[in-house]
Amino acid sequence: MATAKSKSNIETPLDGGTFISLQKTANEGDLSMETKLRLLYNLQQTDSKIDKIHLLRGELPLEVQDLEDDIQGLKTRLENLQTEYKEFEKLIAQKKMDLENSKNLIEKYTSQQNNVKNNREYDSLSKEIEYQGLEVQHAEKIIKEKTLLLAEKKEAIAAAQEAIKERTIDLENKKKELESIITETAKEEKELIKKSEEIASQIDARMLAAYQKVRCNARNGLAVVTVRRDACAGCFNKIPPQRQMDIASSKKIIVCEYCGRILVSADFEKE
Repeated sequence: MATAKSKSNIETPLDGGTFISLQKTANEGDLSMETKLRLLYNLQQTDSKIDKIHLLRGELPLEVQDLEDDIQGLKTRLENLQTEYKEFEKLIAQKKMDLENSKNLIEKYTSQQNNVKNNREYDSLSKEIEYQGLEVQHAEKIIKEKTLLLAEKKEAIAAAQEAIKERTIDLENKKKELESIITETAKEEKELIKKSEEIASQIDARMLAAYQKVRCNARNGLAVVTVRRDACAGCFNKIPPQRQMDIASSKKIIVCEYCGRILVSADFEKE
């Protein structure tokens, strides 16, 4: 036996109330309340069939979107890695030129030391040689560090390219699978959507708005349900016998006190 849940009113975009607020317009128009309820029930059945078609697609649309986002992210990462790789290459090339220049200067200053006329010139050249020696060490250090980083970047680029390739294959397969399902159900879905629109056009605007509001809030998309085994077919809470009689008569709108769904006669389901 289902345990009783706390009652709650389902807000609609009408006047802050529930379907009960529509009772005041129940007698408006040429349609009887039973006809209005049947239209709502038929609309629910049609919309539920559309939901089932969408359910066949499962998580495929989300998976396709996720793969597209992943590929875009990987492409951005690949572009950044390639930019960094080129910058490292440029820096290494520059440091190699600096290294060669420093070595040439050392050779030049060493040669000049053999022809100096005093100690002051010798000491000055010695300082220049020492400075260029430090420049050589610094350039060699940078070249070594960036060469290692260059190798890492190269591996990262290859990994990113492989990941893009794999995800692109997965994306193509997912898209083909999704397109296949859409193609198979396109005709049926189109017919059901047309039928849903035709039924909706016959329903009072306030009642239709309330139906759509509750349907959007319901986990399974059910806004109109029948009574099954003395309980609401939406939330499975028990319905008192007197209310079941009112529901079966189809003379007025009866709303589940627990989930806010419209309750209709079980005869509608049999038909």
